[in-house]
Amino acid sequence: MSLPRLIVTSGEPAGIGPDLCIAAANRAWPCELVFAGDERVFAERSRALGASVRIEPYRAQRTPKPHTPGVLSVLHRSTNTDVRAGQLDAANAAYVLELLNVATDGCSSGTFDAMVTAPVQKSVINEAGVAFSGHTEYLAQRCGGGLPVMMLACPGLRVALLTTHLPLHAVPAAITPERIERVVRILERDLREKFAIPQPTILVCGLNPHAGESGHLGREELDVIAPTLEALRAQGLKLIGPAPADTAFTPHMLQGIDAVLAMYHDQGLPVIKYAGFGNAVNVTLGLPIIRTSVDHGTALQLAGSGKADPGSLIAAIELALELSNKRGGARS
Repeated sequence: MSLPRLIVTSGEPAGIGPDLCIAAANRAWPCELVFAGDERVFAERSRALGASVRIEPYRAQRTPKPHTPGVLSVLHRSTNTDVRAGQLDAANAAYVLELLNVATDGCSSGTFDAMVTAPVQKSVINEAGVAFSGHTEYLAQRCGGGLPVMMLACPGLRVALLTTHLPLHAVPAAITPERIERVVRILERDLREKFAIPQPTILVCGLNPHAGESGHLGREELDVIAPTLEALRAQGLKLIGPAPADTAFTPHMLQGIDAVLAMYHDQGLPVIKYAGFGNAVNVTLGLPIIRTSVDHGTALQLAGSGKADPGSLIAAIELALELSNKRGGARS
């Protein structure tokens, strides 16, 4: 059995994505690492950082070899205009999306065993006239549709989201029996198949304070969430809840829990970012490919400064490698 081949997209070129890729390339890895981006951006950023890396064009090898520290194997795509660290330019939005396209298509074809994504700037992509709500939704569409599920993971805690990038006023209407069942099944399946957990236990949060306080603070728990969970439990899934979100993340409640399902973005993510910011990993479930990402944004003010912490990208690569090996993605 040979080693996996992973592709890392460098994200928004004016942000810290290129910096993080350079830092990752200076480490030893038991897999082949390919970095998608513009060779010129990598070279200019390396000089700004005073980093010692050798940039080489990516050439597919029949048998992947362990990554050599200090070598940046680049799958080159050109930016549409010059890049200055910290200065966004909507002209490069198409370039950012092309990096995602080539990585996704490469994973779908089997050229790569997993993709890892550095941060993108959603606002500048939208300013370029492309409706873009985030990596998660874009990659799901690129993979042929289906419902993607966002999950962040750090040591000791995994948090998945029932809804993702919605304004808060739109969340209650999005919590339907159909969506709960689909998300729970995707989460349970991927915990088994991708994380090799034989029978996952999932803690599901309620929507309202105190999980609705028996209907006095909202009826979503009584009318929608609890009946759906009960029906799924009757089919053999190990589900706890709906639990009040203010106590769901206490050590006692998390004992024996493999993942927590939060109802909306800011119910679950502040907790995991407090617990593991800088080392947490964003994983997209429900895709036919493996995709992990950092838990932070583009940090424009740090680009080219040498102060960007590569911890989350390192953790994302480590998890992508782990999932590739568990999946049997390593080439035989």
